[in-house]
Amino acid sequence: MHTPDTPAGSAVGGAAEPGLFSTMSTARAMRRLLPDPVPDELLDRLIQAAVWGPSGGNMQRYEYVVVTDRAVMAELAPLWKRCVDAYLATTGKYAPAGMDEAAYGRMVAAIEYQRDHFAETPALIIPCYRFPEPRIEEEGLRRYAEALGPDATARMGRIQERFSALAEGSCVYPGVQNLLLAARGLGLAANITLWHVFLEEEWKAALGIPEEMNTFAAIPVGWPRGRFGPVSRRPVAEVVHRDRW
Repeated sequence: MHTPDTPAGSAVGGAAEPGLFSTMSTARAMRRLLPDPVPDELLDRLIQAAVWGPSGGNMQRYEYVVVTDRAVMAELAPLWKRCVDAYLATTGKYAPAGMDEAAYGRMVAAIEYQRDHFAETPALIIPCYRFPEPRIEEEGLRRYAEALGPDATARMGRIQERFSALAEGSCVYPGVQNLLLAARGLGLAANITLWHVFLEEEWKAALGIPEEMNTFAAIPVGWPRGRFGPVSRRPVAEVVHRDRW
Protein backbone atom coordinates (compact mmCIF):
# COMPACT_ATOMS: atom_id res chain seq x y z
CA MET A 1 0.00 0.00 0.00
CA HIS A 2 1.40 3.38 -0.98
CA THR A 3 1.56 6.03 1.72
CA PRO A 4 2.70 9.66 1.54
CA ASP A 5 5.68 8.68 3.71
CA THR A 6 7.03 6.15 1.22
CA PRO A 7 10.71 7.04 0.68
CA ALA A 8 11.80 8.19 -2.76
CA GLY A 9 13.13 5.37 -4.87
CA SER A 10 11.16 2.69 -3.01
CA ALA A 11 8.81 0.28 -4.73
CA VAL A 12 5.25 1.52 -5.23
CA GLY A 13 2.95 -0.85 -7.06
CA GLY A 14 5.96 -2.63 -8.51
CA ALA A 15 7.63 0.59 -9.74
CA ALA A 16 10.18 2.89 -8.15
CA GLU A 17 8.78 6.20 -6.91
CA PRO A 18 10.45 9.07 -8.78
CA GLY A 19 12.91 11.28 -6.93
CA LEU A 20 10.65 14.24 -7.72
CA PHE A 21 8.48 13.24 -4.77
CA SER A 22 11.44 13.55 -2.44
CA THR A 23 12.22 16.96 -3.94
CA MET A 24 8.66 18.18 -3.45
CA SER A 25 8.44 16.92 0.12
CA THR A 26 11.59 18.79 1.16
CA ALA A 27 11.15 22.02 -0.81
CA ARG A 28 10.81 24.37 2.13
CA ALA A 29 10.59 28.13 1.77
CA MET A 30 14.23 28.98 2.55
CA ARG A 31 14.64 32.66 3.50
CA ARG A 32 18.10 32.71 5.07
CA LEU A 33 20.59 32.93 2.23
CA LEU A 34 24.35 33.07 1.97
CA PRO A 35 25.65 36.13 0.10
CA ASP A 36 27.70 33.94 -2.28
CA PRO A 37 26.77 34.54 -5.94
CA VAL A 38 24.76 32.00 -7.91
CA PRO A 39 26.32 31.23 -11.32
CA ASP A 40 24.37 32.55 -14.30
CA GLU A 41 24.18 29.06 -15.79
CA LEU A 42 22.26 27.83 -12.74
CA LEU A 43 19.88 30.78 -12.88
CA ASP A 44 19.34 30.02 -16.57
CA ARG A 45 18.45 26.45 -15.62
CA LEU A 46 15.84 27.77 -13.19
CA ILE A 47 14.30 29.91 -15.93
CA GLN A 48 14.40 26.94 -18.31
CA ALA A 49 12.46 24.90 -15.76
CA ALA A 50 9.92 27.72 -15.50
CA VAL A 51 9.57 27.96 -19.29
CA TRP A 52 8.78 24.24 -19.41
CA GLY A 53 5.65 24.91 -17.36
CA PRO A 54 2.26 24.98 -19.10
CA SER A 55 1.00 28.24 -20.58
CA GLY A 56 -2.62 28.96 -21.45
CA GLY A 57 -3.21 28.61 -25.19
CA ASN A 58 0.55 27.96 -25.41
CA MET A 59 0.89 31.73 -25.83
CA GLN A 60 4.11 31.82 -23.75
CA ARG A 61 3.84 35.53 -23.09
CA TYR A 62 5.88 35.34 -19.88
CA GLU A 63 9.03 37.36 -19.23
CA TYR A 64 11.46 36.94 -16.33
CA VAL A 65 13.49 39.75 -14.78
CA VAL A 66 16.60 38.30 -13.10
CA VAL A 67 18.43 40.66 -10.75
CA THR A 68 21.99 39.86 -9.62
CA ASP A 69 23.63 43.31 -9.59
CA ARG A 70 24.33 44.30 -5.97
CA ALA A 71 23.71 47.98 -6.72
CA VAL A 72 20.25 47.20 -8.07
CA MET A 73 19.55 44.88 -5.12
CA ALA A 74 20.55 47.69 -2.73
CA GLU A 75 18.10 49.99 -4.53
CA LEU A 76 15.34 47.41 -4.10
CA ALA A 77 16.08 46.72 -0.42
CA PRO A 78 14.13 49.73 0.95
CA LEU A 79 11.12 48.76 -1.17
CA TRP A 80 11.34 45.21 0.13
CA LYS A 81 11.51 46.47 3.71
CA ARG A 82 8.43 48.64 3.28
CA CYS A 83 6.47 45.74 1.75
CA VAL A 84 7.52 43.26 4.46
CA ASP A 85 6.76 45.72 7.25
CA ALA A 86 3.31 46.35 5.77
CA TYR A 87 2.69 42.60 5.62
CA LEU A 88 3.85 41.98 9.20
CA ALA A 89 1.73 44.87 10.45
CA THR A 90 -1.48 43.47 8.92
CA THR A 91 -1.91 40.06 7.30
CA GLY A 92 1.17 38.58 8.94
CA LYS A 93 0.58 39.99 12.42
CA TYR A 94 -0.90 36.83 13.90
CA ALA A 95 -0.40 33.12 13.36
CA PRO A 96 -3.09 31.55 11.14
CA ALA A 97 -5.71 29.48 12.91
CA GLY A 98 -4.37 26.05 13.79
CA MET A 99 -0.70 26.99 13.31
CA ASP A 100 1.68 26.46 16.21
CA GLU A 101 2.70 29.84 17.66
CA ALA A 102 6.33 28.79 18.07
CA ALA A 103 6.50 27.63 14.45
CA TYR A 104 4.95 30.89 13.31
CA GLY A 105 7.45 32.83 15.39
CA ARG A 106 10.30 31.01 13.66
CA MET A 107 8.82 31.83 10.26
CA VAL A 108 8.48 35.51 11.16
CA ALA A 109 12.09 35.54 12.39
CA ALA A 110 13.20 34.15 9.03
CA ILE A 111 11.12 36.78 7.19
CA GLU A 112 12.71 39.52 9.28
CA TYR A 113 16.17 38.11 8.62
CA GLN A 114 15.51 38.16 4.89
CA ARG A 115 14.21 41.71 5.16
CA ASP A 116 17.26 42.91 7.06
CA HIS A 117 19.73 41.17 4.70
CA PHE A 118 17.89 41.72 1.42
CA ALA A 119 20.70 43.78 -0.12
CA GLU A 120 22.90 40.67 0.18
CA THR A 121 20.45 38.51 -1.79
CA PRO A 122 22.43 36.79 -4.59
CA ALA A 123 19.57 36.73 -7.10
CA LEU A 124 15.97 37.87 -7.40
CA ILE A 125 13.57 36.61 -10.06
CA ILE A 126 10.41 38.51 -11.05
CA PRO A 127 7.98 36.56 -13.29
CA CYS A 128 5.88 38.83 -15.51
CA TYR A 129 2.96 38.14 -17.83
CA ARG A 130 0.46 40.04 -19.93
CA PHE A 131 -2.37 38.63 -22.00
CA PRO A 132 -2.83 40.12 -25.48
CA GLU A 133 -5.97 42.09 -26.12
CA PRO A 134 -8.70 39.56 -26.95
CA ARG A 135 -10.14 39.40 -30.45
CA ILE A 136 -13.81 38.61 -29.92
CA GLU A 137 -16.37 39.11 -32.67
CA GLU A 138 -20.06 39.72 -32.19
CA GLU A 139 -20.92 36.22 -33.38
CA GLY A 140 -18.47 34.77 -30.87
CA LEU A 141 -20.08 36.76 -28.05
CA ARG A 142 -23.50 35.49 -29.09
CA ARG A 143 -22.35 31.87 -29.02
CA TYR A 144 -20.55 32.48 -25.71
CA ALA A 145 -23.75 33.78 -24.08
CA GLU A 146 -25.75 30.95 -25.63
CA ALA A 147 -23.37 28.34 -24.23
CA LEU A 148 -23.35 29.78 -20.70
CA GLY A 149 -26.95 30.92 -20.45
CA PRO A 150 -28.12 34.37 -19.31
CA ASP A 151 -27.50 33.98 -15.57
CA ALA A 152 -23.95 32.67 -15.92
CA THR A 153 -23.17 35.28 -18.60
CA ALA A 154 -24.27 38.03 -16.21
CA ARG A 155 -22.16 36.52 -13.42
CA MET A 156 -19.11 36.38 -15.67
CA GLY A 157 -19.58 40.04 -16.47
CA ARG A 158 -19.34 40.81 -12.75
CA ILE A 159 -16.23 38.70 -12.13
CA GLN A 160 -14.37 39.33 -15.38
CA GLU A 161 -11.50 41.07 -13.59
CA ARG A 162 -11.05 38.10 -11.25
CA PHE A 163 -11.25 35.65 -14.15
CA SER A 164 -8.59 37.57 -16.08
CA ALA A 165 -6.28 37.61 -13.05
CA LEU A 166 -6.77 33.86 -12.55
CA ALA A 167 -6.18 33.19 -16.24
CA GLU A 168 -2.89 35.10 -16.21
CA GLY A 169 -1.85 33.47 -12.95
CA SER A 170 -2.53 30.02 -14.35
CA CYS A 171 -0.02 30.81 -17.12
CA VAL A 172 2.66 31.89 -14.63
CA TYR A 173 2.47 29.93 -11.40
CA PRO A 174 3.00 26.43 -12.83
CA GLY A 175 6.29 27.74 -14.18
CA VAL A 176 7.10 29.33 -10.81
CA GLN A 177 6.56 25.99 -9.09
CA ASN A 178 8.85 24.34 -11.65
CA LEU A 179 11.45 26.99 -10.81
CA LEU A 180 11.14 26.36 -7.06
CA LEU A 181 11.48 22.59 -7.51
CA ALA A 182 14.45 23.07 -9.83
CA ALA A 183 16.09 25.27 -7.21
CA ARG A 184 15.59 22.60 -4.58
CA GLY A 185 16.98 19.94 -6.94
CA LEU A 186 20.09 22.08 -7.51
CA GLY A 187 20.57 22.69 -3.79
CA LEU A 188 19.49 26.33 -4.01
CA ALA A 189 17.22 28.06 -1.53
CA ALA A 190 14.22 29.99 -2.86
CA ASN A 191 10.80 31.17 -1.79
CA ILE A 192 7.84 32.77 -3.52
CA THR A 193 6.57 36.11 -2.21
CA LEU A 194 3.86 38.51 -3.38
CA TRP A 195 4.54 41.42 -1.04
CA HIS A 196 6.11 43.51 -3.80
CA VAL A 197 2.59 44.05 -5.18
CA PHE A 198 2.01 46.52 -2.31
CA LEU A 199 4.43 48.82 -4.17
CA GLU A 200 4.26 47.32 -7.63
CA GLU A 201 4.55 50.66 -9.43
CA GLU A 202 7.76 51.46 -7.54
CA TRP A 203 9.21 48.02 -8.29
CA LYS A 204 8.39 48.39 -11.98
CA ALA A 205 10.01 51.82 -12.07
CA ALA A 206 13.15 50.55 -10.34
CA LEU A 207 13.48 47.59 -12.73
CA GLY A 208 12.27 49.23 -15.94
CA ILE A 209 9.34 46.82 -16.26
CA PRO A 210 6.79 48.16 -18.78
CA GLU A 211 3.65 49.58 -17.23
CA GLU A 212 1.39 47.18 -19.13
CA MET A 213 3.17 44.09 -17.76
CA ASN A 214 1.81 42.40 -14.63
CA THR A 215 4.24 41.03 -12.07
CA PHE A 216 3.33 37.84 -10.23
CA ALA A 217 6.04 37.16 -7.66
CA ALA A 218 9.39 38.20 -6.27
CA ILE A 219 11.56 35.11 -5.72
CA PRO A 220 14.84 35.50 -3.80
CA VAL A 221 17.35 32.78 -4.73
CA GLY A 222 20.67 31.80 -3.18
CA TRP A 223 22.61 29.15 -1.35
CA PRO A 224 20.91 28.19 1.94
CA ARG A 225 22.30 29.02 5.36
CA GLY A 226 20.27 26.19 6.86
CA ARG A 227 19.42 22.66 5.82
CA PHE A 228 16.55 21.38 3.74
CA GLY A 229 14.07 19.17 5.52
CA PRO A 230 10.55 17.78 5.27
CA VAL A 231 7.75 20.29 4.84
CA SER A 232 4.94 20.35 7.40
CA ARG A 233 1.57 20.11 5.69
CA ARG A 234 -1.97 18.92 6.40
CA PRO A 235 -2.50 15.20 5.76
CA VAL A 236 -4.14 14.20 2.48
CA ALA A 237 -7.08 12.54 4.25
CA GLU A 238 -7.90 15.90 5.83
CA VAL A 239 -8.13 17.86 2.59
CA VAL A 240 -9.69 15.47 0.06
CA HIS A 241 -13.41 15.51 -0.76
CA ARG A 242 -14.12 12.53 -3.02
CA ASP A 243 -16.80 12.90 -5.71
CA ARG A 244 -18.39 15.89 -3.93
CA TRP A 245 -17.77 18.21 -0.95
